[in-house]
Amino acid sequence: MAEVEAKAKRGSKAVKSKKSSSKYPKATWLTWFETMYRIRKFEEKTLLAYSQQKVRGFCHVYIGQEAIGAALVTGIRKEDPVVTAYRQHGVALARGLSSDSCMAELFGKKTGCVKGKGGSMHFFSKEHNYFGGNGIVGAQIPIGTGIGFAEKYRGTDNFCVTMFGDGAARQGALYESFNMAMTWKLPVLYIVENNGYAMGTSVERTSNVNDLYKIGSSFEMPSEPVDGMDPAAVHEAFLKAAKHIRAGKGPYFLEIKTYRYKGHSVSDPAKYRTKDELNEYKAKDPVILVEEKILKEKIASKKEVEAIKDSIKAEIDAAYTFADESDYPDPSELYEDNYVQKDYPFLT
Repeated sequence: MAEVEAKAKRGSKAVKSKKSSSKYPKATWLTWFETMYRIRKFEEKTLLAYSQQKVRGFCHVYIGQEAIGAALVTGIRKEDPVVTAYRQHGVALARGLSSDSCMAELFGKKTGCVKGKGGSMHFFSKEHNYFGGNGIVGAQIPIGTGIGFAEKYRGTDNFCVTMFGDGAARQGALYESFNMAMTWKLPVLYIVENNGYAMGTSVERTSNVNDLYKIGSSFEMPSEPVDGMDPAAVHEAFLKAAKHIRAGKGPYFLEIKTYRYKGHSVSDPAKYRTKDELNEYKAKDPVILVEEKILKEKIASKKEVEAIKDSIKAEIDAAYTFADESDYPDPSELYEDNYVQKDYPFLT
């Protein structure tokens, strides 16, 4: 049964990448590689820290989905707000949050991006227009829709990148948000990162619509699938969607077909998929394939690539040390940052 399901899933997820990527300059390819490699090494260090019980609670890593993070660096503007789900360390790093602040947040330290109060699922940075990960499945979809409304209200040409997993595509909030966004032509780029299994059950077992981008057709929302293992393909899809949204034509919906190499969370053994399927997707590893392309096509030298890798390894090692040596927040911090009103009367 598992093998049959795996074959069915592979067929439904196949998306041909538009191989027009050679037109991109060296700087773009190195940005994609550096971003993906940083995310990969950060997440590997996160798993190590979790095994040492330095990171606790729920933890969901982005390993395998790095191409999406890479395109977030080049395909949108820094002014465009981003909101996503709880598999969000890689998205935060792509938005520009430092490895130090992210690792410290995982450790629950006061030097973390939200002072150790958010943990793995709740990074946030106003400075980077990053409205965080959200722990409730699908909760970020109406939030992102509201952020898009705010951008339109203020008269900017920014749009809100609103990301969610395939499991959240069955939430009622999505349909309410899509309807509102299309009715009011709100500037929102909806992205479903379809890694195939939601929390642990395949799309094929939970939905009659296996190609999730088709959901947008119900609202006449422009929608399309994207190869999520290729940063160039994701980048191009972002640029196309951005042009549509910034022109005032309303929202856009992308189904980015990707894959996670680890389980849903660190406690998930992922026995619902076959080893053959996992190995098939590992053969499409975006980090490895982009490095190979850079070297094979002489986009950059091996020395340059190795310098990037060495620099990032040192950065992540330093982030681990920074987080480990940072102090925990004082218990009194429990009463801080809860309300804007400084003299809120119901906190003592």
